Amino acid sequence: MPDNRPQPPSPPWSSPSGSGPADPPPLLLCGARLTDGRTVDVRLGGGRIEAVGTAGSLTADATRACVPRLDLTGYLLLPAPAEPHAHADTSLSADGPGPVSQDPQDVQRRATEAALLQLGHGATALRAHVRVGDLAGLGALRAVLRTARSLRGLAELTTVAMPRVLTGMAGADGVAVLRDAVKMGASVVGGCPDLDPDPTGYVEAVLETASEHGLPVDLHTDASDPARLARLAAMAGGLRPGVTLGPCGGLSALPADVAARTAERLAAAGVTVVCLPQGGCGAADGRDAAPVRLLRAAGVRVAAGSGSLRDVSNPVGRGDPLEAAYLLASCQGLTPEDAYAAVSTRARAAMGLPEVRVEAGFPADLLAVRGDGLPAALSLAYSRIVVHGGRVVARTSAVREYCDSAASGSGPGLPRQGRGPA
Repeated sequence: MPDNRPQPPSPPWSSPSGSGPADPPPLLLCGARLTDGRTVDVRLGGGRIEAVGTAGSLTADATRACVPRLDLTGYLLLPAPAEPHAHADTSLSADGPGPVSQDPQDVQRRATEAALLQLGHGATALRAHVRVGDLAGLGALRAVLRTARSLRGLAELTTVAMPRVLTGMAGADGVAVLRDAVKMGASVVGGCPDLDPDPTGYVEAVLETASEHGLPVDLHTDASDPARLARLAAMAGGLRPGVTLGPCGGLSALPADVAARTAERLAAAGVTVVCLPQGGCGAADGRDAAPVRLLRAAGVRVAAGSGSLRDVSNPVGRGDPLEAAYLLASCQGLTPEDAYAAVSTRARAAMGLPEVRVEAGFPADLLAVRGDGLPAALSLAYSRIVVHGGRVVARTSAVREYCDSAASGSGPGLPRQGRGPA
């Protein structure tokens, strides 16, 4: 990849045998602020948080043990966000001439760059929805699976197999491809029943395959047909390990009483809705955001994803979970804490990942963002440090400067972020 694009580093902690990353060395995060206002030191080891103490309380032990330190003064320390709804095979394709290339090398290049961009935003785990079948066959899935292996130790990338048609004469081939995709390594069964001539039959085929292999289900639906959505929820409700639906933007266009009843049915079925505050995606019609407050009031588990990342469905998609949280807070009326939970705690739960808290014993998947509190972090979110498995895997730095004022006088100097006195 060109030097001006994100590139995977060659980390010093990689296992010399090539079998994967070795256990990371200990690391002390110093002077970080937590959302409850405390300033703390956090010691990491073995991929987990070993200890959390008041600022300076862990320094002496770290000095004696020669543990490296990372100064997080001025940073807010958070559980790392996760990305539950990415389209790795079509990402970063908006500027390309003609149809999106499905050549496996092109797909792997785009998927790698997209995953690194989202890792830089803070997402240490990503779920990629990948088309299978039709002319592309399994080539795109194979390329994204290679990307996942190449990023091991930097980010966790899992895949959802998405066949187009699973019913009728053409559906037999789709079912066979879906089973092959699972054998190849797809860890979630999904697709878009709205695009099949028989949406109910499509869901039945997906649920049957998922049940056979003990895999979760992640289905695309616009949710503009409440009767169809209610049937889907009723069919999927008893499946374990779980069912996720998204983006469900069509719920916003329904009458309030119909949307409320539909939300209650989703809650009763126990499904999770992944909304896309930054816009829709090509697998579901419409660009409206799901009515998050209505869903939450009904008891539906709601997470948030990014959807399209600069593809034809959203040429300006950023793939930034903090922007998704910002939009939930600014446009949907969620508190900053609830909005951030949608892209972190609840997103990880939707993906079947262990919970992360800034407490001893939890996984060391963390995001440090410049700011003195969560509202400020969601408002600006310029400089970020990303920790995955106890390692610093990405840094983004921003420097804001202003020219000298033309006015003379003894007023205060203009601010210069990250620089000492002039």
